[in-house]
Amino acid sequence: MAVEWCTEGLDPLWHPNERLYPMRTSFLSILFLFVALVDVSAQIAVEGRVYFDQKPMPNVSVFLNNTTVGTTTNSDGEFKLHMPDGVYELVISHIGFKTIKYNLDTSTYTEPFFFQLSEEKLALDEVVVVGRQNDEEWNHNFAVFVKEFLGTSEFSTSCTILNPNVLFFEFDPEKNSLTAQAMETLRIKNEALGYEIRYDLEHFSIENKLTTYAGFAYFKELSGRKNKHRKWKKNRLRAYKGSQLHFYRSVRNHTAQEEGFVIHQFARKKNPKRPTEEELSKARKIVASSNVRVTISKKIGPPKNALDSAVLTLNKARLPKYVDYLYKADLVSSDIVQEMEAKTYLKFDDNLRITYLHEKEEEGYILRNPFSKPRKALPQTSNIIPLTDGILIYNEGILAEPLHVRYEEYWSYEKFAHALPLDYEPEY
Repeated sequence: MAVEWCTEGLDPLWHPNERLYPMRTSFLSILFLFVALVDVSAQIAVEGRVYFDQKPMPNVSVFLNNTTVGTTTNSDGEFKLHMPDGVYELVISHIGFKTIKYNLDTSTYTEPFFFQLSEEKLALDEVVVVGRQNDEEWNHNFAVFVKEFLGTSEFSTSCTILNPNVLFFEFDPEKNSLTAQAMETLRIKNEALGYEIRYDLEHFSIENKLTTYAGFAYFKELSGRKNKHRKWKKNRLRAYKGSQLHFYRSVRNHTAQEEGFVIHQFARKKNPKRPTEEELSKARKIVASSNVRVTISKKIGPPKNALDSAVLTLNKARLPKYVDYLYKADLVSSDIVQEMEAKTYLKFDDNLRITYLHEKEEEGYILRNPFSKPRKALPQTSNIIPLTDGILIYNEGILAEPLHVRYEEYWSYEKFAHALPLDYEPEY
């Protein structure tokens, strides 16, 4: 799973019933790395052994990334997994060793695997010294990490990192950046969805308002009474409905409209009313050299001198850098996918605006920015910003190259606390 986001701009003012007007968006993007292609019609058993220094390694985690399929090796280093035929990312993980990622295609599997672990060379003492300088700083950094990793949605309040002490942080004041490392696999308990997730954090950083993280997840069902299972079933369906996984499955099946998705197409242009960076830099120099105390936010009439012009220019710096223009409404699945050699590709010009009509926004999403004002909840709306042309959609509605798109708005608000395993199937 990988994520990146950047906050900038204003609250979205566009409603799905409005047509083809310029719109301003809050630039918030999220990317999820999902790899699995499943044929549920057949099952297969995959076996293997894990070694280190030519000796069998017990208690090594072996799982299919972002699924509920996993196990640990026995005393002889052996493992056995049962799974539907398909394409997966097989992960072999153990504390102190480099994580092994193996692309598994069950159609080519013929004999047991043998994996050789190699030690992870980490400067643990250095990380500890830098990351735990004082508890106050660590607590602040951890709070930032939780907000950007788990999110701030309703489900996130029921999502807990059980072993936070394995996290270490480093803040670079010159770059205004924060990085995080986990010395062990993170254990995350999601009481809202009924999973305990083992998450191997590969990368986490925040720099220039951009957050990125990547890792490997293994989902295990929590135990509980019937009333809890009913709650989890309801919440999982809520997390699924309107999600990226739901959307891509419906698009591939050509049922997006029937399942509640409204698809519009839009172009993103630079805002002509906002000064260029060069103009802003010049205005800042004029204000700095004036030796006059000025209030940038004050309203002024027609400029009478260079200082007034500079203040007027800096006033416009708060305008969004880009403006989005909707130009094609109510697309159908065939407008945004292309079938080639029995494969389905996501293919369209510019960007997509996706509205899911069957669920409304959470209050936390409406008030997510410091200056947001309460308003009526609208249907959940997200943007898809492609970073390349033609992206393969696997059979289960998973993008083959998930990092080739960027998600904005609602899909970026629903962070890891909304994550479902890839073998989840909704029960309506």
